[in-house]
Amino acid sequence: MEPATTILAIETSCDETAAAIVINGTEIRANIVASQVATHRRFGGVVPEIASRRHMENIVPVVAAALAAAGLSFPDLDAVAVTYGPGLVGALLVGLAYAKSLAYALDKPLIGVHHLLGHIYAGFLQYPHLPLPAACLVVSGGHTSLVYLESHTRRRILGATRDDAAGEAFDKVARVLGLPYPGGPELEKLARQGNPRAINFPRAWLEEGSLDFSFSGLKSAVINYLHHARQTGTEVNRADVAASFQAAVVEVLVTKTIQAARRMATRSILLAGGVAANSSLRRELAAAGREAGLPVFCPSPDLCTDNAAMIACAAYYQYLRRDFAPLDLNAIPDLPLN
Repeated sequence: MEPATTILAIETSCDETAAAIVINGTEIRANIVASQVATHRRFGGVVPEIASRRHMENIVPVVAAALAAAGLSFPDLDAVAVTYGPGLVGALLVGLAYAKSLAYALDKPLIGVHHLLGHIYAGFLQYPHLPLPAACLVVSGGHTSLVYLESHTRRRILGATRDDAAGEAFDKVARVLGLPYPGGPELEKLARQGNPRAINFPRAWLEEGSLDFSFSGLKSAVINYLHHARQTGTEVNRADVAASFQAAVVEVLVTKTIQAARRMATRSILLAGGVAANSSLRRELAAAGREAGLPVFCPSPDLCTDNAAMIACAAYYQYLRRDFAPLDLNAIPDLPLN
C-alpha cells in the first residue's frame, strides 16, 4: 500500500477564503469556507479591495479550523497547495503569501494550482475513476470553457467564451431583474416559478462548427426586452423572463458540450464550476448525455462553488509527478488554462 499523501490547500481567488486537507486526492478530512457574501451584498457584487482585506482577516483562522477539523497539525502535511490564478490579483496574493510562507517554514513542497483546473478536479474528488478521455464543461462567473481532458497530463481547450461568461450573464440579468447578490442562485430560484418557453430569447451558435460561447447578445436581449416593457407600460412576468433566459443559456451549453464529446469521441462528460450547481443545467446535461450514450458526472453543489478541496485534489496529481512551484511563485490574474 502506498503511503498517504496529505495536502493542505488554500483558495482565495475571489471572495471565499477556503482551506482544505485532502488525503490521496479523494479523502476530504476538512473543507472550510469563509464566505464574504454578506459583506459584498450591499454593493451588488464583489469589491476587490474589500475582498483582499477580508482574506487577510480570515486566512489564519480558516487554516487553523481546517487543521482542527482534520485532527492534524502542520508537521503532518506533505505539501501545501494554493490557487495562483486566474482571479482577483489582491485576493490571490493573500493566499499565495500565506502558502509560500508556510511551505518555506515547514520545508514542504509548494504546489501552484490553476483555479479552473481545480474546478475540473472537483469531479475526480467525487469520482476518482471518472472515465477518460472526458469532455469537461467549465462554467463559472468569469469563465465558460470546453476542455478535452485526455489524461491527467494532457488537455486541450476546445471552446471558450468570446465575451460574457455564462455566470457573468446570470449575475447581470439578475441585477436588472432587481435580484440580490449573488445573482445566479437567486435567478435560478425565480426561474422555477416561470415558463421557460414564454419568451424566445436568442441563442448565439456562432459560426458553423464553433465550440466557443457568446452570451453578451442574450444579456442585451433581456435588457432590451425589459426596457421596452417599461417604455410601453407592459407588465413583465419576472419569473418568465428568468426562466426563458436560463433556458437559452442552458440549451447552448448542453448542445455544444454534446457536440464536443461526440467530436472527440470521449468516454464521459464532466460538468464543473460554480454554475454547475444550477439544477436546470445539471438536469438537461444529464438527459442529453443519456440520449448520447455518455455518462455525465456532476460534483455535488458544494464542490462546484469555490472551495479548497478541489484545489487539493488537483494538487495531488501534480504532487505525483513532482510538479512543484518555486517560492517566488506570483499571482497571475489572467492565467490561461494550457
